[in-house]
Amino acid sequence: MQALLLHSGRVIDPANDIDEVCDVLVRDGRIAAVGRLQGSDVPGDVERIDCTGRLVLPGLIDTHSHVYQYVTGRFGLNADLCGVHSGVTTLVDQGGASCMTLPGFRKHVIEPSHSRVLSFISAYLVGGLEGHFYPQLYRPDCADIAATVKAAKANADVVKGIKAHAELGGFARWGTEVMQKAAAIGEQTGLPVYIHFGQLWPEPEEGGMDVDPDSIFTQVVDLLKPRDVLAHPFSRHPGGFVEVNGDVHPLVRDAIERGLKVDVGHGSHFSFKMAEKVLSAGIVPHTLGSDMHGYNTSVPAPAGTPEEHEHPDEEHMFKGTSRFSLVSAMTSMIALGLSLEQVIPMVTVNAARMVDMSDEIGSLGAGRVADISVLSDESGRWLMRDNEGTEVIAERMLQPVFCLREGRRFDATASILPIPEVA
Repeated sequence: MQALLLHSGRVIDPANDIDEVCDVLVRDGRIAAVGRLQGSDVPGDVERIDCTGRLVLPGLIDTHSHVYQYVTGRFGLNADLCGVHSGVTTLVDQGGASCMTLPGFRKHVIEPSHSRVLSFISAYLVGGLEGHFYPQLYRPDCADIAATVKAAKANADVVKGIKAHAELGGFARWGTEVMQKAAAIGEQTGLPVYIHFGQLWPEPEEGGMDVDPDSIFTQVVDLLKPRDVLAHPFSRHPGGFVEVNGDVHPLVRDAIERGLKVDVGHGSHFSFKMAEKVLSAGIVPHTLGSDMHGYNTSVPAPAGTPEEHEHPDEEHMFKGTSRFSLVSAMTSMIALGLSLEQVIPMVTVNAARMVDMSDEIGSLGAGRVADISVLSDESGRWLMRDNEGTEVIAERMLQPVFCLREGRRFDATASILPIPEVA
Protein backbone atom coordinates (compact mmCIF):
# COMPACT_ATOMS: atom_id res chain seq x y z
CA MET A 1 0.00 0.00 0.00
CA GLN A 2 1.21 3.51 -0.78
CA ALA A 3 2.29 5.59 2.21
CA LEU A 4 -0.07 8.45 3.10
CA LEU A 5 0.69 11.67 4.95
CA LEU A 6 -2.26 13.46 6.52
CA HIS A 7 -0.62 16.85 6.61
CA SER A 8 -1.24 19.79 8.90
CA GLY A 9 -4.63 18.87 10.38
CA ARG A 10 -5.72 19.42 13.96
CA VAL A 11 -4.92 15.99 15.36
CA ILE A 12 -6.96 15.15 18.47
CA ASP A 13 -6.25 11.83 20.16
CA PRO A 14 -7.57 11.83 23.74
CA ALA A 15 -6.04 8.42 24.47
CA ASN A 16 -2.55 9.87 23.96
CA ASP A 17 -3.24 13.45 25.14
CA ILE A 18 -2.59 14.85 21.66
CA ASP A 19 -4.30 18.03 20.49
CA GLU A 20 -2.14 19.94 18.04
CA VAL A 21 -1.70 20.82 14.40
CA CYS A 22 0.61 18.15 13.06
CA ASP A 23 0.93 15.20 10.67
CA VAL A 24 -0.05 11.54 10.67
CA LEU A 25 2.03 9.16 8.57
CA VAL A 26 0.41 5.92 7.43
CA ARG A 27 2.45 3.11 5.94
CA ASP A 28 1.37 -0.44 5.05
CA GLY A 29 -2.07 0.18 6.53
CA ARG A 30 -0.72 1.17 9.93
CA ILE A 31 0.06 4.40 11.72
CA ALA A 32 3.79 4.94 11.38
CA ALA A 33 4.17 8.29 13.15
CA VAL A 34 2.23 11.22 14.61
CA GLY A 35 3.84 14.63 15.03
CA ARG A 36 5.40 17.51 13.15
CA LEU A 37 7.21 15.41 10.63
CA GLN A 38 10.23 16.71 8.76
CA GLY A 39 11.42 15.76 5.31
CA SER A 40 13.69 12.98 6.56
CA ASP A 41 10.73 11.44 8.45
CA VAL A 42 8.61 11.09 5.33
CA PRO A 43 9.23 8.49 2.60
CA GLY A 44 9.76 9.83 -0.91
CA ASP A 45 6.80 8.02 -2.45
CA VAL A 46 4.26 9.30 0.09
CA GLU A 47 0.87 10.63 -1.03
CA ARG A 48 0.37 13.92 0.79
CA ILE A 49 -3.22 14.81 1.79
CA ASP A 50 -3.69 18.39 2.92
CA CYS A 51 -5.82 18.42 6.08
CA THR A 52 -5.38 22.10 6.91
CA GLY A 53 -8.37 23.36 8.90
CA ARG A 54 -9.72 19.83 9.38
CA LEU A 55 -9.95 17.52 12.37
CA VAL A 56 -7.89 14.34 12.19
CA LEU A 57 -9.25 11.88 14.73
CA PRO A 58 -8.97 8.22 15.67
CA GLY A 59 -11.46 6.30 13.54
CA LEU A 60 -14.93 7.13 14.80
CA ILE A 61 -16.81 4.37 16.63
CA ASP A 62 -20.61 4.29 16.42
CA THR A 63 -21.76 2.47 19.55
CA HIS A 64 -25.36 2.08 18.37
CA SER A 65 -26.05 1.00 14.80
CA HIS A 66 -28.52 -1.32 13.09
CA VAL A 67 -26.78 -2.97 10.16
CA TYR A 68 -28.12 -6.52 9.87
CA GLN A 69 -29.32 -5.60 6.41
CA TYR A 70 -32.33 -7.52 5.01
CA VAL A 71 -32.49 -10.04 7.86
CA THR A 72 -33.99 -7.41 10.14
CA GLY A 73 -36.39 -6.13 7.48
CA ARG A 74 -36.50 -2.39 6.96
CA PHE A 75 -34.65 -1.91 10.23
CA GLY A 76 -31.19 -2.97 9.06
CA LEU A 77 -29.10 -0.55 7.01
CA ASN A 78 -26.04 -1.27 4.89
CA ALA A 79 -22.97 -1.30 7.12
CA ASP A 80 -20.70 0.68 4.81
CA LEU A 81 -23.42 3.26 4.19
CA CYS A 82 -23.44 4.00 7.93
CA GLY A 83 -19.75 3.22 8.33
CA VAL A 84 -16.85 4.13 6.10
CA HIS A 85 -18.94 6.13 3.61
CA SER A 86 -20.18 8.24 6.54
CA GLY A 87 -16.70 8.79 7.96
CA VAL A 88 -17.09 6.06 10.62
CA THR A 89 -14.64 3.16 10.81
CA THR A 90 -16.27 0.94 13.48
CA LEU A 91 -19.94 0.06 13.98
CA VAL A 92 -21.49 -1.70 16.95
CA ASP A 93 -24.70 -3.37 15.83
CA GLN A 94 -27.17 -3.28 18.70
CA GLY A 95 -29.24 -6.43 18.92
CA GLY A 96 -29.52 -7.31 15.25
CA ALA A 97 -27.97 -10.75 15.65
CA SER A 98 -29.06 -13.46 18.08
CA CYS A 99 -27.63 -16.80 19.13
CA MET A 100 -29.47 -18.27 16.12
CA THR A 101 -28.61 -15.64 13.53
CA LEU A 102 -25.08 -14.64 14.57
CA PRO A 103 -23.37 -16.98 12.05
CA GLY A 104 -25.24 -15.24 9.23
CA PHE A 105 -24.30 -11.83 10.63
CA ARG A 106 -20.65 -12.81 10.61
CA LYS A 107 -20.77 -14.28 7.10
CA HIS A 108 -22.95 -11.72 5.35
CA VAL A 109 -22.27 -8.47 7.23
CA ILE A 110 -19.05 -8.58 9.23
CA GLU A 111 -16.84 -10.37 6.71
CA PRO A 112 -17.77 -8.53 3.48
CA SER A 113 -17.97 -5.03 4.98
CA HIS A 114 -15.13 -2.55 4.65
CA SER A 115 -16.23 -1.08 7.99
CA ARG A 116 -15.27 -2.89 11.17
CA VAL A 117 -18.53 -4.36 12.50
CA LEU A 118 -19.04 -5.65 16.04
CA SER A 119 -22.11 -7.08 17.77
CA PHE A 120 -24.00 -6.56 20.97
CA ILE A 121 -25.92 -9.79 20.61
CA SER A 122 -29.65 -9.75 21.34
CA ALA A 123 -30.94 -11.41 24.48
CA TYR A 124 -33.81 -12.67 22.34
CA LEU A 125 -33.74 -15.72 20.08
CA VAL A 126 -35.06 -13.74 17.13
CA GLY A 127 -32.66 -10.83 17.50
CA GLY A 128 -33.61 -7.52 15.92
CA LEU A 129 -36.61 -8.54 13.84
CA GLU A 130 -39.44 -6.07 13.51
CA GLY A 131 -40.72 -6.72 17.00
CA HIS A 132 -42.80 -3.58 17.11
CA PHE A 133 -45.11 -5.42 14.70
CA TYR A 134 -44.80 -8.81 16.47
CA PRO A 135 -44.11 -8.21 20.18
CA GLN A 136 -44.95 -11.79 21.10
CA LEU A 137 -41.62 -12.79 19.55
CA TYR A 138 -40.01 -10.96 22.48
CA ARG A 139 -41.74 -12.65 25.41
CA PRO A 140 -39.63 -14.32 28.13
CA ASP A 141 -39.97 -17.76 26.52
CA CYS A 142 -38.12 -16.38 23.51
CA ALA A 143 -34.91 -15.76 25.44
CA ASP A 144 -32.46 -18.63 25.96
CA ILE A 145 -29.76 -17.80 28.49
CA ALA A 146 -27.54 -20.84 27.91
CA ALA A 147 -27.67 -20.65 24.10
CA THR A 148 -26.89 -16.92 24.07
CA VAL A 149 -24.01 -17.32 26.52
CA LYS A 150 -22.54 -20.12 24.38
CA ALA A 151 -22.84 -18.07 21.18
CA ALA A 152 -21.26 -15.01 22.77
CA LYS A 153 -18.30 -16.92 24.21
CA ALA A 154 -17.67 -18.81 20.98
CA ASN A 155 -17.63 -15.55 19.02
CA ALA A 156 -15.74 -13.36 21.44
CA ASP A 157 -13.83 -11.64 18.65
CA VAL A 158 -17.01 -9.92 17.45
CA VAL A 159 -19.54 -10.18 20.29
CA LYS A 160 -18.71 -7.36 22.69
CA GLY A 161 -21.95 -7.05 24.68
CA ILE A 162 -25.61 -7.95 25.16
CA LYS A 163 -28.61 -5.89 23.96
CA ALA A 164 -31.77 -5.79 26.07
CA HIS A 165 -34.87 -3.60 26.43
CA ALA A 166 -36.56 -1.81 29.30
CA GLU A 167 -39.65 -0.14 27.93
CA LEU A 168 -43.28 0.40 28.85
CA GLY A 169 -44.72 -2.10 26.38
CA GLY A 170 -42.46 -4.94 27.46
CA PHE A 171 -42.87 -4.24 31.17
CA ALA A 172 -46.67 -4.06 30.79
CA ARG A 173 -46.62 -7.48 29.14
CA TRP A 174 -43.95 -9.37 31.07
CA GLY A 175 -42.60 -7.29 33.93
CA THR A 176 -38.87 -7.66 34.56
CA GLU A 177 -38.51 -11.31 33.54
CA VAL A 178 -36.81 -10.62 30.21
CA MET A 179 -34.50 -8.06 31.82
CA GLN A 180 -33.56 -10.62 34.47
CA LYS A 181 -32.57 -13.05 31.72
CA ALA A 182 -30.53 -10.39 29.93
CA ALA A 183 -28.75 -9.53 33.18
CA ALA A 184 -27.98 -13.22 33.72
CA ILE A 185 -26.46 -13.45 30.23
CA GLY A 186 -24.31 -10.44 31.04
CA GLU A 187 -23.14 -11.97 34.31
CA GLN A 188 -22.27 -15.32 32.77
CA THR A 189 -20.39 -13.83 29.83
CA GLY A 190 -18.80 -10.93 31.70
CA LEU A 191 -20.00 -8.65 28.92
CA PRO A 192 -21.76 -5.30 29.29
CA VAL A 193 -25.53 -5.24 28.90
CA TYR A 194 -26.81 -2.35 26.78
CA ILE A 195 -30.29 -1.25 27.87
CA HIS A 196 -32.80 0.45 25.59
CA PHE A 197 -34.93 2.80 27.73
CA GLY A 198 -38.14 4.36 26.49
CA GLN A 199 -40.82 3.02 24.20
CA LEU A 200 -40.22 0.14 21.79
CA TRP A 201 -43.53 -1.68 21.49
CA PRO A 202 -46.99 -0.21 22.04
CA GLU A 203 -48.56 -1.15 25.34
CA PRO A 204 -51.02 -4.06 25.08
CA GLU A 205 -54.57 -2.93 24.36
CA GLU A 206 -55.91 -5.37 26.95
CA GLY A 207 -54.56 -7.73 29.59
CA GLY A 208 -51.46 -5.70 30.35
CA MET A 209 -50.16 -4.71 33.76
CA ASP A 210 -50.23 -1.14 34.99
CA VAL A 211 -46.71 0.26 34.91
CA ASP A 212 -45.50 3.45 36.50
CA PRO A 213 -42.97 4.70 33.93
CA ASP A 214 -40.81 6.19 36.67
CA SER A 215 -40.46 2.77 38.33
CA ILE A 216 -38.75 1.17 35.33
CA PHE A 217 -35.37 2.82 35.82
CA THR A 218 -35.27 1.74 39.47
CA GLN A 219 -36.18 -1.87 38.69
CA VAL A 220 -33.65 -2.16 35.90
CA VAL A 221 -30.69 -0.53 37.64
CA ASP A 222 -31.07 -2.98 40.53
CA LEU A 223 -30.30 -5.81 38.07
CA LEU A 224 -27.18 -4.30 36.51
CA LYS A 225 -23.43 -4.40 37.08
CA PRO A 226 -20.57 -1.95 36.46
CA ARG A 227 -19.84 -1.37 32.72
CA ASP A 228 -23.46 -2.03 31.77
CA VAL A 229 -24.79 0.73 29.53
CA LEU A 230 -27.90 2.87 30.00
CA ALA A 231 -29.04 4.15 26.60
CA HIS A 232 -31.28 6.94 25.34
CA PRO A 233 -30.88 9.47 28.18
CA PHE A 234 -32.39 12.15 25.90
CA SER A 235 -35.42 10.16 24.73
CA ARG A 236 -38.76 11.94 24.46
CA HIS A 237 -40.52 8.74 25.54
CA PRO A 238 -41.32 8.10 29.23
CA GLY A 239 -39.69 5.38 31.30
CA GLY A 240 -36.06 6.47 31.31
CA PHE A 241 -33.77 9.21 32.58
CA VAL A 242 -36.46 11.92 32.82
CA GLU A 243 -39.48 11.34 35.00
CA VAL A 244 -43.05 12.10 33.98
CA ASN A 245 -42.90 15.32 36.04
CA GLY A 246 -39.92 16.51 33.98
CA ASP A 247 -37.24 15.96 36.61
CA VAL A 248 -34.17 13.80 36.05
CA HIS A 249 -34.64 10.45 37.79
CA PRO A 250 -32.93 10.61 41.21
CA LEU A 251 -31.15 7.28 40.69
CA VAL A 252 -29.32 8.28 37.50
CA ARG A 253 -26.40 9.81 39.36
CA ASP A 254 -26.24 6.85 41.75
CA ALA A 255 -26.14 4.43 38.82
CA ILE A 256 -23.20 6.28 37.26
CA GLU A 257 -21.36 6.34 40.58
CA ARG A 258 -21.81 2.54 40.69
CA GLY A 259 -19.92 2.24 37.41
CA LEU A 260 -22.75 2.10 34.88
CA LYS A 261 -22.17 3.96 31.62
CA VAL A 262 -24.45 6.20 29.55
CA ASP A 263 -24.76 6.10 25.74
CA VAL A 264 -26.67 8.81 23.87
CA GLY A 265 -28.24 6.39 21.36
CA HIS A 266 -29.43 9.42 19.39
CA GLY A 267 -32.20 7.93 17.25
CA SER A 268 -35.33 9.64 16.02
CA HIS A 269 -36.68 9.89 19.58
CA PHE A 270 -33.81 12.21 20.55
CA SER A 271 -35.19 15.36 22.22
CA PHE A 272 -33.30 18.64 22.60
CA LYS A 273 -35.58 19.52 25.53
CA MET A 274 -34.81 16.29 27.37
CA ALA A 275 -31.10 16.65 26.56
CA GLU A 276 -31.02 20.08 28.12
CA LYS A 277 -32.64 18.73 31.30
CA VAL A 278 -30.18 15.86 31.63
CA LEU A 279 -27.09 17.89 30.78
CA SER A 280 -28.19 20.69 33.12
CA ALA A 281 -28.21 18.10 35.90
CA GLY A 282 -24.50 17.54 35.22
CA ILE A 283 -24.96 14.15 33.55
CA VAL A 284 -22.70 13.87 30.51
CA PRO A 285 -22.92 10.65 28.46
CA HIS A 286 -19.81 8.51 28.12
CA THR A 287 -20.46 7.43 24.52
CA LEU A 288 -22.44 8.65 21.52
CA GLY A 289 -24.23 6.13 19.32
CA SER A 290 -26.29 7.27 16.34
CA ASP A 291 -29.13 4.68 16.41
CA MET A 292 -29.77 5.00 12.71
CA HIS A 293 -32.10 2.42 11.17
CA GLY A 294 -34.45 1.99 8.27
CA TYR A 295 -37.39 3.77 9.89
CA ASN A 296 -35.58 7.00 10.68
CA THR A 297 -33.42 7.02 7.55
CA SER A 298 -34.68 7.36 3.99
CA VAL A 299 -33.82 4.09 2.27
CA PRO A 300 -36.04 1.94 0.03
CA ALA A 301 -37.92 -0.93 1.64
CA PRO A 302 -36.51 -4.34 0.66
CA ALA A 303 -38.43 -6.27 -1.98
CA GLY A 304 -41.19 -8.34 -0.42
CA THR A 305 -41.62 -6.13 2.64
CA PRO A 306 -45.11 -6.74 4.10
CA GLU A 307 -47.51 -3.96 3.19
CA GLU A 308 -48.06 -2.85 6.78
CA HIS A 309 -44.27 -2.54 7.21
CA GLU A 310 -43.65 -0.69 3.99
CA HIS A 311 -45.22 2.68 4.75
CA PRO A 312 -45.52 2.90 8.53
CA ASP A 313 -43.90 6.29 8.90
CA GLU A 314 -47.04 8.30 9.55
CA GLU A 315 -47.89 6.39 12.72
CA HIS A 316 -44.70 4.56 13.63
CA MET A 317 -43.19 5.54 16.99
CA PHE A 318 -39.71 5.58 15.45
CA LYS A 319 -40.66 7.73 12.49
CA GLY A 320 -38.19 10.48 11.71
CA THR A 321 -38.10 13.46 9.42
CA SER A 322 -34.85 14.99 10.69
CA ARG A 323 -31.85 13.37 9.04
CA PHE A 324 -28.85 12.67 11.24
CA SER A 325 -25.63 10.69 11.39
CA LEU A 326 -22.96 9.99 13.96
CA VAL A 327 -21.08 13.15 13.00
CA SER A 328 -24.22 15.30 13.02
CA ALA A 329 -24.99 13.85 16.46
CA MET A 330 -21.58 15.18 17.52
CA THR A 331 -22.66 18.60 16.23
CA SER A 332 -25.89 18.31 18.25
CA MET A 333 -23.91 17.71 21.42
CA ILE A 334 -21.81 20.81 20.78
CA ALA A 335 -24.95 22.86 20.05
CA LEU A 336 -26.24 21.75 23.46
CA GLY A 337 -23.20 23.27 25.15
CA LEU A 338 -20.65 20.47 25.32
CA SER A 339 -17.17 21.25 24.04
CA LEU A 340 -15.49 19.52 21.13
CA GLU A 341 -12.98 18.18 23.65
CA GLN A 342 -15.83 16.55 25.60
CA VAL A 343 -17.48 15.04 22.52
CA ILE A 344 -14.51 13.46 20.75
CA PRO A 345 -13.76 10.95 23.55
CA MET A 346 -17.37 9.74 23.28
CA VAL A 347 -16.74 8.45 19.76
CA THR A 348 -13.13 7.35 20.22
CA VAL A 349 -11.43 6.36 23.46
CA ASN A 350 -14.59 5.92 25.56
CA ALA A 351 -16.28 3.88 22.84
CA ALA A 352 -13.19 1.67 22.58
CA ARG A 353 -13.41 1.03 26.32
CA MET A 354 -17.09 0.13 26.01
CA VAL A 355 -16.23 -2.72 23.63
CA ASP A 356 -13.06 -3.61 25.57
CA MET A 357 -10.83 -2.91 22.57
CA SER A 358 -8.71 -0.01 23.79
CA ASP A 359 -5.60 -1.87 22.67
CA GLU A 360 -6.86 -1.96 19.06
CA ILE A 361 -9.11 1.01 18.26
CA GLY A 362 -9.92 4.47 19.55
CA SER A 363 -6.46 6.02 19.33
CA LEU A 364 -3.73 7.03 16.89
CA GLY A 365 -0.90 5.15 18.56
CA ALA A 366 2.07 4.31 16.35
CA GLY A 367 1.89 0.73 15.09
CA ARG A 368 -1.87 0.51 15.26
CA VAL A 369 -4.12 -0.23 12.32
CA ALA A 370 -4.72 3.06 10.48
CA ASP A 371 -8.37 3.69 11.31
CA ILE A 372 -8.63 7.48 11.02
CA SER A 373 -11.55 9.89 10.49
CA VAL A 374 -11.13 13.34 8.96
CA LEU A 375 -13.86 15.93 9.55
CA SER A 376 -14.45 19.46 8.40
CA ASP A 377 -14.99 21.97 11.20
CA GLU A 378 -16.80 25.16 10.21
CA SER A 379 -18.13 28.18 12.10
CA GLY A 380 -21.43 29.84 11.23
CA ARG A 381 -25.11 29.41 12.06
CA TRP A 382 -27.06 26.31 11.17
CA LEU A 383 -30.56 25.20 12.10
CA MET A 384 -30.96 21.83 13.78
CA ARG A 385 -34.28 20.30 14.76
CA ASP A 386 -35.53 17.14 16.42
CA ASN A 387 -38.68 15.17 15.67
CA GLU A 388 -40.64 17.07 18.30
CA GLY A 389 -40.09 20.19 16.22
CA THR A 390 -37.68 21.80 18.67
CA GLU A 391 -35.06 23.89 16.91
CA VAL A 392 -31.59 24.92 18.07
CA ILE A 393 -28.87 26.96 16.43
CA ALA A 394 -25.51 25.29 15.91
CA GLU A 395 -22.60 27.72 15.60
CA ARG A 396 -20.18 24.94 14.81
CA MET A 397 -20.75 22.32 12.12
CA LEU A 398 -18.81 19.08 11.83
CA GLN A 399 -19.07 16.99 8.69
CA PRO A 400 -17.24 13.85 7.57
CA VAL A 401 -14.79 14.32 4.70
CA PHE A 402 -13.16 10.89 4.46
CA CYS A 403 -11.81 8.12 6.61
CA LEU A 404 -9.02 5.59 6.42
CA ARG A 405 -9.92 2.03 7.31
CA GLU A 406 -6.79 -0.09 7.63
CA GLY A 407 -5.06 2.63 5.61
CA ARG A 408 -7.53 2.54 2.70
CA ARG A 409 -9.31 5.79 1.91
CA PHE A 410 -13.11 6.04 1.77
CA ASP A 411 -14.75 9.37 0.97
CA ALA A 412 -17.88 10.41 2.89
CA THR A 413 -20.33 10.00 0.02
CA ALA A 414 -23.24 8.25 1.78
CA SER A 415 -26.62 9.34 0.40
CA ILE A 416 -28.12 9.34 3.90
CA LEU A 417 -25.81 12.04 5.30
CA PRO A 418 -27.76 15.15 6.42
CA ILE A 419 -27.37 18.39 4.50
CA PRO A 420 -26.76 21.33 6.86
CA GLU A 421 -29.47 24.00 6.83
CA VAL A 422 -28.15 27.53 7.17
CA ALA A 423 -30.03 29.53 9.79
